[in-house]
Amino acid sequence: MDKKVVIAGAVGVIGRTAVSHFEKLEGWTVIGLSRSKPDFPMRARHISVDLLDEDATRRALSGLNDVTHIVFAALQFRANLAEQVAPNLALLANLVRAIEDASPALQHVILMQGGKAYGCHLGPFRTPAKESDPRHMPPNFYYAQEDFLRSNCVGKSWTWTVLRPEAVIGPAIGNPYNLLMVIAIYALISKELGLPLVFPGTHQSYNVLYQYTDARILARAIEWAATTPACGGQVFNITNGDYFRWSRMFETVAKFFDMPLGMPLPINLGTMMTDKEPLWNAIVERYQLKSYRYRDIVAWDFGDFIFKTDYDNITSTIKARKFGFGDCHDSEDTMVEQLTELQRLGILPANMKDVHPL
Repeated sequence: MDKKVVIAGAVGVIGRTAVSHFEKLEGWTVIGLSRSKPDFPMRARHISVDLLDEDATRRALSGLNDVTHIVFAALQFRANLAEQVAPNLALLANLVRAIEDASPALQHVILMQGGKAYGCHLGPFRTPAKESDPRHMPPNFYYAQEDFLRSNCVGKSWTWTVLRPEAVIGPAIGNPYNLLMVIAIYALISKELGLPLVFPGTHQSYNVLYQYTDARILARAIEWAATTPACGGQVFNITNGDYFRWSRMFETVAKFFDMPLGMPLPINLGTMMTDKEPLWNAIVERYQLKSYRYRDIVAWDFGDFIFKTDYDNITSTIKARKFGFGDCHDSEDTMVEQLTELQRLGILPANMKDVHPL
């Protein structure tokens, strides 16, 4: 039986790669949902919709009467943790209810979470984090969304799976949680200024254990969860499968950019990079890069949060392996591959040896 998947958040760092992955699979039809139109080629059908608007969502999706799967990777940002709960729950609930009403074929809903389910944003947490670990003190919109799926599927013909990646690495513009863009643009600006690549955190955070999830591995995990009945009603950590220290990763990044590696210096990117828009515009013109607005291409505050974290952030992927998902990839290799992809997309210069101060 052919399958039809709706991917919410289709232009984000997770959704973009998921759309690309499912487009290539035989027997799958893909529909991407987002408020903004994609800035990249998409063979899949795209629907512009504001999922916060329940009535508009029902109208926009009313004709989708044969959807079998939902991949939910949409996100709303708010000033504090409590204010994040209602809108993010509404995004998911409005989508699921609209598809439920339109499509009796619905089989599976896959929800994206992350390390915040374990409290990584609050401070040191028990590591390696496991899916069986208890929740932290709410509010946490992940919990509200998961509880909605747990209760709403009772007596229905569909089930759900939660995937928990960490700091997904992949090409996407306008996504505040895109660590790849933070690293890439920070390194490029540093090189253009004739500076070494300096880790913008403390010596302690330079040497803690960290992890991330390549968007391509996550896309394969989504396919696996969508097609494996045993994944119904389960939660899985999904990462590259290894851990690293920034002291080693920044060596890899410096080598890619063909620049020296400096000593760590805990600068505040959100402050120090605010005046670099004219320089970025000059870089774009000089190297004939795609003309993205500086404020859209990178979110420095996210980099500050990651690079100032002075405790280990690692999760266990043993449960996913026991259930049959064994994909893994060396994180240093994936960083190079994804930076190379940014070159192919015209976001970074094609030849780093050509990048030098005027």
